[in-house]
Formats: sequence, structure tokens, C-alpha cells
Amino acid sequence: MPEAPSPLTVSHPHPPTAGADLSAKWAQGITFEEFLPTAKDNIGLWEGVYKRAAIPADILERARKLPGNWRLLILSADWCGDASNIVPVIQRLVEAAPNLDLRLLDRDDHLDLMDEHLTGGTAQAIPAVIILDQNNTERAWWGPRPAELQTWVKTEGQAYSKNERYKEVRKWYARDKGRSSLDEVVALLELASAAG
Repeated sequence: MPEAPSPLTVSHPHPPTAGADLSAKWAQGITFEEFLPTAKDNIGLWEGVYKRAAIPADILERARKLPGNWRLLILSADWCGDASNIVPVIQRLVEAAPNLDLRLLDRDDHLDLMDEHLTGGTAQAIPAVIILDQNNTERAWWGPRPAELQTWVKTEGQAYSKNERYKEVRKWYARDKGRSSLDEVVALLELASAAG
């Protein structure tokens, strides 16, 4: 019997879903610009993170060097604190790298896709960033948060109340400024492009 996936694993370079044609899902996705006016929960956070997001030069250079065109199909929701700290930063990367594109799908409207991208094999955790090639073929996926933060949340962070844990998570995101999320997503894009 195969071992259950670890809830600490956030990068999935060779998921069982690799090779799936997600053209229909991509076509249903909306742009960040279309999503933002519809957000009701955490709107201040979504807008604030987007406004302040700056892409580190080394990460932008790595993204721009990727051969071909790549698509990031993100399962998300406006109420999700992790999504509101990650998706706006990834959007800024996409705006600066002409070989990248992004679409958002609401998790609850696409539970079939969510159930194929479960954290630790059990959790419908978001955001889930699904990496597609230019033919909308799934190549890898990432989420729901950077590896360092995911490890903390699932280990030491469990000693905190939910509210206190969330405060610590917000502090972590503020210190990190999106760098870890961007680095890990770009690393997966690099692996996918190297695999051909």
C-alpha cells in the first residue's frame, strides 16, 4: 500500500494528475482583474498585498528565462487568508513576465479539481497553483503555502489557538513579502520546463 502524502509537502513536481488536459478548466477561469472587484471577504488584504507586492529581481529573471509559455491555474477563494497573501504576489509576477498567464477558479465551484489536488491527500487547502504548459496540460502543482510556513503551521503552530496561529501566519507573510511563494512556484516551473 502506498504511503499517504505528507501534509508538509507543498511542491508536487510529478503528481498523479500530470498530463491531464485542463483546457476546459482554464477556459472557465477568470483573471485577477476580473476577480478583485468580486471579492467580499478580506478585500483590504487582497488589495493591500497587491498594491505593495514587489517581485525580487532574481526571481523575475528566472521566470522570464523559462522557455515557452506557462499558465498558472489557481484554486482560490476570497475568504482564504493564505490566498490573499499569495495570489496577489503571483499576479504581480505574471504581469512582469510575458511568458506567464494566470486564471483563478473558486474552490467550491470546482471541487472535482480540488479533490485531485488535496494537501496531504485529505485537505481541500488553498491556494492550489496548478502549472499548465501552453497546451493546458498539467505539469505540476503547488500549495497551499510556502514549505517553511506549512511546516510551522502543521507542527509548532498547532500549540496556538486558531486566532493566535493566524496572527503569526500574517506576521510571517509580512516578513517574507511573497518571496518564498514565488521562489517555490518558479522552481516548479523550472523543473517542468526542464522535463520538456
